[in-house]
Amino acid sequence: MKVVIFCGGQGMRLREEGQNTPKPLARIGQRPVIWHLMSYYAHFGHRDFVLCLGYRSEEIKRYFLEYQETLSNDFVLSEGGRRVALLGSDIDQWTITFVDTGLHTSIGERLAIVRPHLEGEEVFLANYADGLSDLPLDRYVAEALERRRIASFVSVIPNGSFHFVESDAAGNVLGLRDVHTANLRINGGYFVFRQEIFDHLRPGEDLVDGVFPRLIAEQQLFAYPYDGFWHCLDTFKDRQSLEDLEARGDAPWRMRRARRSRSAA
Repeated sequence: MKVVIFCGGQGMRLREEGQNTPKPLARIGQRPVIWHLMSYYAHFGHRDFVLCLGYRSEEIKRYFLEYQETLSNDFVLSEGGRRVALLGSDIDQWTITFVDTGLHTSIGERLAIVRPHLEGEEVFLANYADGLSDLPLDRYVAEALERRRIASFVSVIPNGSFHFVESDAAGNVLGLRDVHTANLRINGGYFVFRQEIFDHLRPGEDLVDGVFPRLIAEQQLFAYPYDGFWHCLDTFKDRQSLEDLEARGDAPWRMRRARRSRSAA
C-alpha cells in the first residue's frame, strides 16, 4: 500500500530547530524523525511514499536527494577508496513522491492535492510525520480492512505528565486525573483510508474537523485502541525522550532492532 505522510507543518513548538529545519527533519540519533517513520512502514512492506510538503520543502527534498547510505550503514572500503561495498542499506527499495502542497494548507487539502498519486489504490495508509510507535501495523491494517470503514485511526493515550482537570460551572476543582489513568484517548494518526475518503472531502476543508464528523454520523470511522508505545515529537522534551531511547538502543519503533533484541533474549 502507498503511504501518505503529512509533513508540511511549521513545527512551532520546536521553534529553535524549526527556524532552520522543518519538523520532519528533527534528528533522533543519526537520522530525522521522518526517516524513522518511513523505516517503520518499510519494515511491514510498505515502501511507496507520498510526501505532502510545505514548510521548507526544499530541505526535505535535499535530504533524500543527497542521502548517503555509507553515513548510516556499515561498509567495506577497498581499492584505495575506489570501491565501496555496503553491508546494509536503508532506502534503496523505497519509492518517494515529493508533492508541494502549500505552506498554510490543511491536512484535508493536502490529502486532496495528492489524490492523483493514489489512483488505483483502493486502500492506502497515511500519517502525520511526528508520531512514532511499535504498533503491530499488519494486525491493525487487517482489522481495519475487516471492518470495511472508510477511515480508521489509532486511538492512543497521549504521552506527557500533565493532568486533566474536572471542575464545576463555578470553576471549583473536583479532581485531577493523570493523563495515563484518565481513560481519555486521542487520535494518534496511523490512518487507513479507502478511496471513498475523497468523496467526503470538501474544498478547503480539514480532515479531523471537517470530514470525520460526517464519517462518525455515517458510522464509517473506526478507532483502533492501542496501549503500546506511542510518542509524538511535539516539544524539545519529547525529542529528548526519543533521543534517549535511541541512544540506549531501546527504541521500540525500530522494528528490526527490537526484533533482534527479543530474539537475543
